Amino acid sequence: MDQISHGAAFTLSRKGVAVNYYEVWFNLVDTHKDLEFARALDDYLGCLAREGLIAGYRLTRRKLGFGPSELGEFHVVISVQSLAQLDEAFGAVAPRSGELERLHARVYSAITNARFALYRDFPDPQRVDSADKP
Repeated sequence: MDQISHGAAFTLSRKGVAVNYYEVWFNLVDTHKDLEFARALDDYLGCLAREGLIAGYRLTRRKLGFGPSELGEFHVVISVQSLAQLDEAFGAVAPRSGELERLHARVYSAITNARFALYRDFPDPQRVDSADKP
């Protein structure tokens, strides 16, 4: 991924294409099954990525207990190129049937106390800097 430059001209990550991030913080129902959960998440989100429904994902775990307890021990970041892509992913999962639901159930049944957020790369590519305005 390209670096973000904070000089006179901003350079966005992903070579000028802004990315949206669907973020989830949570705890596991059973922390003894952490590696099993990681495999299940990889199976599920990997399937969505192969189908082009998401651009990518990352699973992280709090280190040494540092961080706000209300956000949980685990964090998943799902990247999408647009909100339309995110909506398409939700549409694929919403019927809750078939192989995709089997993969999804292995993930959602293993988590508790989930918190969700939607972030975007900043600055937006269409953003005009006040110094550049006529």
